[in-house]
Parts: sequence; structure tokens; C-alpha cells
Amino acid sequence: MDVSPLVWIITCLVILGLFIFDFFAHVRTPHAPSLKESGSWSAVYIALALIFGGFVWWKWGGTSGTEYYAGFITEKALSVDNLFVFVIIMAKFAVPREYQQKVLLLGIVMALVMRGAFIAVGAAAINAYSWVFYLFGAFLIYTAVKLLRESGHEEEVEEERESRIQRFVKKALRTTDNYDRDKLFTKENGKRLATPMLMVLIVIGFTDVLFALDSIPAIYGLTEEPYIVFTANAFALMGLRQLYFLLGGLLDKLVFLSFGLSFILGFIGVKLVLHALHENTLSFINGGEHVKVPEISTPLSLGVIVGTLVITTIASLAKTRFDEGRADKQAVSQKTDQKH
Repeated sequence: MDVSPLVWIITCLVILGLFIFDFFAHVRTPHAPSLKESGSWSAVYIALALIFGGFVWWKWGGTSGTEYYAGFITEKALSVDNLFVFVIIMAKFAVPREYQQKVLLLGIVMALVMRGAFIAVGAAAINAYSWVFYLFGAFLIYTAVKLLRESGHEEEVEEERESRIQRFVKKALRTTDNYDRDKLFTKENGKRLATPMLMVLIVIGFTDVLFALDSIPAIYGLTEEPYIVFTANAFALMGLRQLYFLLGGLLDKLVFLSFGLSFILGFIGVKLVLHALHENTLSFINGGEHVKVPEISTPLSLGVIVGTLVITTIASLAKTRFDEGRADKQAVSQKTDQKH
């Protein structure tokens, strides 16, 4: 896949332009977006991502197109898990709903910049050392197990992480507990102080770094093309702000999402290890020769990822509906007992 510097420049300018448009059209004037606004713009950004995938398919062929779609779906699924953490952060700092858009957009831009750096480092490492795939694969398998263990305890884990970051920031900066609209800094008694909004932005930024450590190795398990890795990440992050307001309470109903994501990360981790064995150059493994192992194709990976997400979503909604129905029956039964 040959991507010219001009294509890179145009792509980056278009993505930057979309973020600037998003800021001036929706974020500059603080407001709490309606479900209609969030839903329509989420659909627009997903449509743009799918159309761009069609461009990749037309320009560089079906293999690159399939890799892009697999990468985009994986990154989008992982970003939904990010939203759950964002909900916890917003609730923890009691951020007024009308001011949440700005901090989310700034956090997403920070995430894209940091992921760009990780992508560049990852591409350089892969080009220089094929054994990096062993590290990526092992890390994803470890992450999958960790995610599985933390399932159901995400709020406790996130609150513990926030407390550590909060203590560090308060030592480094003079802060106030009062919001001044959506400003990051304010003045109190003639002193310039950091508002809780800056604290939220720092926590979200640090959280994005941790998420990048998972997502970048995951997408490199589906494609080795930096251009596809970058654009899939960019389009997955785009519209994340709208998705946050759209899903809202629905996140609580995706009770099996962590299990699905854990399986996907573990699956891609195994795929990376198999690829590393196939490309092996380490002398202590098979004498430095390639190991004949089956490799998992990108179309199969795409099918597994989509299938896992569909099953996870259906099972989650069914479980939530069953629990709500049982709770309603218990409530009716209690009322009946009280009457008697």
C-alpha cells in the first residue's frame, strides 16, 4: 500500500477541518445536546467513516478496505468502553451537562494526537523488529485477562485511578473546587487557579493514554499499514462526543460488553502471536527460522469481531430486559403483600 505524502497531508487537513467544524458548530456555545442532535450527528460521522472505507477499497484494493473496516469497528467498539469511563469521570467531578461537550472534544483531540505518536512509534518498531508482534500479542492477551477480571468493578478501578491523578495535579497546581462556566482557569481573590474542568481534562487525557496502549496494538494485529491505523482511529474517535450523549443510560445495559471486548482483544492477541511465529527471527525459537503455524485472515478477523459484538449486544439487552421484568414482578408482589 503506497500512500504519498500529499495524501497524508490532505487526510490530516480534512480530519482537522472536521474537528474545527465540530467545535464551532456544536461546542463553542455551551449547551446540552438533545437526543435528536446527538443521534443525527453520530449517524453522519459513522457514514463518513464508512464512505472513507469505500475510498480506501477503491484506491488500494479489497484487502486494504477490509483491514480498514476491521480496524474501524474494533476501535469504535473499544471507544464505547471508553464512554463508560467518561460517564464515571463526569459524575465524579459533577461536570454540568452543558459544559461536558467542550472537555470531551478537547479530550478526543488529545487522544488523537497521542495515538498518532503511538502509531508512529509502533510502525517504526514493526519495521525494525518483527519480534515486536510477540510483545503486542502478549500485552493484548494480558489486557484481555485484566479486563475480564475487572468486569463489574469498572467504577471502583476508575475511581481509584482518578484519586491518584487528582492528588498529583493538586500538588502541582493551585486549584479551586468551583466551576467558572467551561473555563479551565479562573481568578479567585486575585489568584489564578485551575478549575475542576482542567482536572477533568487531565484525567480524561491520562485515561486516553491508557486506552491507546490497548487500541494501537489491537489494530496493528489487523493491519500493518500506518495510514489505515491512523485513519481508523481518527474516524472511530470522531463522533465519540455525540455518541456519549446518545448512549447515556444505554451503557449501563451493555452488561456483557467487557466480556465481548476481552474476547476480541484476546483473539487479536493470539492472531499477533501466530503472525510473530510465522515471521519469527528470534534465534531461541525454532533456531531463528519461521514457524509453520496457521495465520488468521483479515476477513475472518472481521467476522469474529462483528459476530462477537452482535452476540454481546443482544445478550446484554436480553439480560437487562429479563432483570427489569423480574424487578417489576417483585415490586408488584410486594405491593400485593402490603395490601393483604
